Amino acid sequence: MLFISPCFLYIGLDNETLEKISFLEILGIKSQGLWRAIFLPLFLTMTLFLGPISMEIWSGVSKIFKGNKEGKCCFPDVTNLIWIRNHVVAPISEEFTYRSCMLPILMQHFSASTAIFSCPLFFGVAHFHHFWERRNHMGMSFKSALIISCFQFTYTTLFGMYSAFIFYRTGHFVSVVAVHAFCNHMGFPEIREIGTYKPGKMMIIISLFFIGFGMWCYLLRPLTEPSLFQNELYL
Repeated sequence: MLFISPCFLYIGLDNETLEKISFLEILGIKSQGLWRAIFLPLFLTMTLFLGPISMEIWSGVSKIFKGNKEGKCCFPDVTNLIWIRNHVVAPISEEFTYRSCMLPILMQHFSASTAIFSCPLFFGVAHFHHFWERRNHMGMSFKSALIISCFQFTYTTLFGMYSAFIFYRTGHFVSVVAVHAFCNHMGFPEIREIGTYKPGKMMIIISLFFIGFGMWCYLLRPLTEPSLFQNELYL
């Protein structure tokens, strides 16, 4: 799909767009504002994960710096194929297909909000193949596998909307890859783990969840301002 998707994009683009900007820039592959494109969306996403990050640090098992619970370093484990899939292959292949190649075509025919909200539906549905894995390889019941798959569809679709918004605002492929890799690394927040903390720590952790979400809402548009990344494609 990494080779096929750009062909559909190139065929589907109108001549006016190709005259205005190069094909590589439409794909989000460019050098203008590169460092900002890497770090600003990543920092923005880290504010959203302020609660989960604080839980990792507080527990003394930070995935990034101190390894896993067995004390083994787990970042980066470049010899582990699962790690490579989750942090390199999946972010690059999925973001290239669903953001770099799909979003520009949708933007030609729909408003920005419609494109940003509809594009992730394809991304969410693409994760439904895990339903068959849970049924055939993990032995789950039909109901359990369906519930988990629907939940996965929901949060992957929500993430897809966020990623599409980042790509639309920054115009950079590297932005969404960095954000995707970080989110895969953190995983879905372990909400139930909050109840294992003592009351004082629990209140601090809960506060950090809300503070992080508030900071993310406040910084969402300023840190993705198109002018910071020399992005004029959809303006």
